[in-house]
Amino acid sequence: MAEAAESERKDAALPLSSLSAPADLSAVEVAAGQEKESVEVKVEVPGVEIKSKEAAELALGELEESTSQACAAKKIKIEIKDKKEKKHKVDEDEIQKMQILVSSFSEEQLNRYEMYRRSAFPKAAIKRLIQSITGTSVSQNVVIAMSGISKVFVGEVVEEALDVCEKWGESPPLQPKHMREAVRRLKTRGQIPNSKYKKILFH
Repeated sequence: MAEAAESERKDAALPLSSLSAPADLSAVEVAAGQEKESVEVKVEVPGVEIKSKEAAELALGELEESTSQACAAKKIKIEIKDKKEKKHKVDEDEIQKMQILVSSFSEEQLNRYEMYRRSAFPKAAIKRLIQSITGTSVSQNVVIAMSGISKVFVGEVVEEALDVCEKWGESPPLQPKHMREAVRRLKTRGQIPNSKYKKILFH
């Protein structure tokens, strides 16, 4: 009984801090763990901020590129629209000029103009000629284009032949000599390519 009483007195005499030491140690460990976690969070946050900044910069760059592309596309559309409007105006002006010119024609000039508009080379013959020269088949668009070019060429030769006939003091109809002289003059001016093969020797 006396030993139990002495042990109780010794326990009572001990300070409270010594009795609560294990609890304080656990609290310190928890606090240290929290500090570690907070430190780790602080370390990881800058990386997240950097990534967010890079993403924001990339997003801004993409937005700028998209806006620049949209502006460029809009400018191209406006330019195409302006070109179409200008072309339409030019076509209308040409039609009006042609109408004024045709209205001032005499009856003979009007008949000649009508015959010129109606005249055309047969497309089948043009197609056969192109295929015989090239050795390949051609589309209908190529045939139409060549027919138009041939018509313009013949018109230039005939016009030059009429000038030759007038300078020689002769009157139409045109003769073969007028046509040959017209072709010769056009060749000298370089309006007709020389079809003759010339062998070039290098010395």
